[in-house]
Amino acid sequence: MAELPARLAALTQARIGLGRAGQALDTAATLAFDLAHARARDAVHAGFDVSALQAAFDVIEVRSAAPDRATYLQRPDLGRQLPAAEAARLRPTGADTAIVVGDGLSATAVARHAVPLVRALLPILGGRLAPVVVAHQARVALGDAIGAALAVDIVVMLIGERPGLSAPDSLGAYITWQPRPGRQDSERNCVSNIRPPHGLDHDSAAARIAWLVHQARARRLTGVALKDESAARPRLG
Repeated sequence: MAELPARLAALTQARIGLGRAGQALDTAATLAFDLAHARARDAVHAGFDVSALQAAFDVIEVRSAAPDRATYLQRPDLGRQLPAAEAARLRPTGADTAIVVGDGLSATAVARHAVPLVRALLPILGGRLAPVVVAHQARVALGDAIGAALAVDIVVMLIGERPGLSAPDSLGAYITWQPRPGRQDSERNCVSNIRPPHGLDHDSAAARIAWLVHQARARRLTGVALKDESAARPRLG
C-alpha cells in the first residue's frame, strides 16, 4: 500500500501523498506549494500582451470601465461595464457571431491558449463572424455589452479563469445568445479548463464550443436550457 500514493500522484496534479518532516510538510513539498502560489498570483497580476492576437487576427481593442488592474480586482462591477467611448469603436457589420478575448483573472491563460483556440474555432463556428474583439480588464459579462454594440446574436467570450494552485493558465469559454447588459450567468453555457496538456485540448474545446453555438442558433437560447450533448470528449495530452 505504500506505493499507492505515488501511483495516484502520477495520475493527477492534486497534492496527494506528500512527504512529511515531523508534523509538517517536507521541504520539497513546501517549496512546490510556495512556487504554485506565486505562479497563481503572477497570473492574476500579469499584463495583457495582445501582440500575438494582433499578429494572428484582425482585432478591435476595447477596455472596460476599470482603469487599472488594482481597480479591476477591487471593483468587479467595473470589469463588466463598457464605457460609451469604447462602445463607439464597435459598429454593427451584419455579423451574427462575435468572439471576444478578455484577460479576465489570468492573462497567462490567454497568452498560452487564445490564439490556437481561435484558430481551431474559426473554420467550424459557422455564421457571419465579426472581427475578434480583445478586451482589457474584462469580466465575463463585458461580452454582453460588446455583443450588444456589435448587434450579434451570439457572443463567445474567451477569458482567463481564476488561477488555482495547480492551474494558473486555465481558459474558459462562455457562450451567450442575444447578448445584452443584464444577462444572468444561468443564461450562458461554459466550456472550462481549456489548458492542454493537463486540461481540455484546443481542438476538443473548439468542437464543444462550436456545437453549443450551432445549437444556440437552432434553439435560439443558451444557458440551463441547453445541455452539452456534443460528441466531443476531452483529450488530455
